[in-house]
Amino acid sequence: MRVIITGGGGFLGHQLCQKLLACGALIGESGAEEPIEEIVLLDAQFSPKPLPETPIRVEQRVGSVASLDDVRAALGTHRSTSIFHLASMVSGECEERFDDALRVNLDGGRNIFEAARERGNKTRVVFASSIACFGGDAMQEPCTDHTKLTPQTTYGITKTICELLLNDYTRKGFFDGRTARLPTVIIRPGKPNAAASSWASGMFREPLSGETCLLPVSRDQRHPMTGYRTVIDSLIALHNLPTEAIGRDRAIGLPARSVTPNLAAQALQQVAEERSLSLGAIEDQPDARIQGIVANWPVAVDGARALALGLPAAPSLQTLIRDYLEDFAP
Repeated sequence: MRVIITGGGGFLGHQLCQKLLACGALIGESGAEEPIEEIVLLDAQFSPKPLPETPIRVEQRVGSVASLDDVRAALGTHRSTSIFHLASMVSGECEERFDDALRVNLDGGRNIFEAARERGNKTRVVFASSIACFGGDAMQEPCTDHTKLTPQTTYGITKTICELLLNDYTRKGFFDGRTARLPTVIIRPGKPNAAASSWASGMFREPLSGETCLLPVSRDQRHPMTGYRTVIDSLIALHNLPTEAIGRDRAIGLPARSVTPNLAAQALQQVAEERSLSLGAIEDQPDARIQGIVANWPVAVDGARALALGLPAAPSLQTLIRDYLEDFAP
């Protein structure tokens, strides 16, 4: 089978590719496990990132999900194809660049769905959505898979529309879609990005590197978070579920820890003491724009439906820190 990963040049796309190379197989259009013969990574750009040596061919294809031609070319004509649609502009960018957000996130999603529709109704499409779909007066504590979606950001709007479109394409038998509604994913290596949630990784990453983290939100700001390893395992597990197990609502909210900067600091100190690490400081630098966006996101989510379907639970903060140190030790 052939696997397409949009956003394949990004952090999660790279992590997913590595895990699929290690697994070597997925449930295919036959309904049985099929060996992966090729992985195509589609993204606007790629940075040098090592991948393990395996018999599986990996192609890095430069292109945009905003182009239906690019999407069709990436899918090719392989008889059995699965798609992981991760490509997206991030939250902060979407607030500043409304038209680009619609072109990439919304039209890009439609291009993926149309190309998958052309492939046939057994094509599996896994879409990475976000808890930014929640917002406003409809938010609950915790938000569940039954909470009304009333996003308060352009990013959240585009994710919500794509969730609903995927439901309808699946209902009409165009393809077999499933959505993973992601909490904020930590701890991302590298530099901060334009995501409004970038501080969630920064408050771990910078201190672990001995650097100062400038915190744009309040110390008691609660926010749902989980680890990148767990997200990758969840995407694969969701892909492999029998379609009848998911039911009519194809969007599955992943479990998460409700984390504050204060809790993060405590977990960092515990791991630092057990490993004799010298931590950088976390300093307050309030940013009203970031705080305003984050304040309209949920503070907690209930992943009970995901757990009932066999998807993994969110690890402890200490585990997330140890995983990051193992994978990306500064």
